[in-house]
Amino acid sequence: MQMQGMRLHINIDHVATLRNARQTPYPDPIEAARACIMAGAHGITAHLREDRRHIVDDDVRRIGQLLRDADEVFNLEMAATAEMVAIAQKTSPDVVTLVPERREERTTEGGLDVRAGGDVLGEYVRALLDVGIKVSLFIAADEAQIEASHGLGVQQIELHTGEYAHAFHDPAARKRELDRLAKGAAFGHRLGLEVAAGHGLTRENVVELVKIPELVELNIGHAVIADAVFLSLGGAVRAMAEAIDRGRSH
Repeated sequence: MQMQGMRLHINIDHVATLRNARQTPYPDPIEAARACIMAGAHGITAHLREDRRHIVDDDVRRIGQLLRDADEVFNLEMAATAEMVAIAQKTSPDVVTLVPERREERTTEGGLDVRAGGDVLGEYVRALLDVGIKVSLFIAADEAQIEASHGLGVQQIELHTGEYAHAFHDPAARKRELDRLAKGAAFGHRLGLEVAAGHGLTRENVVELVKIPELVELNIGHAVIADAVFLSLGGAVRAMAEAIDRGRSH
């Protein structure tokens, strides 16, 4: 799986959602993580929400152990809170992506407001950096937010692609969103930040997105788990990688 310099991290949250729906021990998200890595994914993403609606604390511990043994990347998404920072310090994921979180939302909506985060957000970022964890911030493709992220000393930003996903079937709106994401990615790259992207990405809409040359990583979950119903989990990972290759090669 080439993916032309693009890293593909698979978010396995919704395997845990399915498990928790019946309170059974299966399907096990750790087995899902193993299948994704075997199919060629470059890393695993999981979001430990404050309400533990899918991934739970023991999943974080077990995913971390699996990926350390396999020498693969574990990206832990979490809210910027003292509780979550303490969990990350204890479990030592390779990357922490700080995301906004509201209890009533179905999934993460919009990007983190870094400018409004102030000293508290800066303290959380430093606490993670001080123990050797790479920090990424999930933000809108907005220059003010990107500049604020750079000012906190993080190594990476992840651009929220939800608006692009929603606009995909409207050609004019899709172009506006792609242009906005491309401008944000270029600005972040000029500041020396790694630029990732994620949210709402599918095999259909990822092809155009990955033409943005500054993007180095995608975090994709729901679409891959949904595709796995028909293609198997390994087949869904490989199909997403093929879609990325199509976009990068044209």
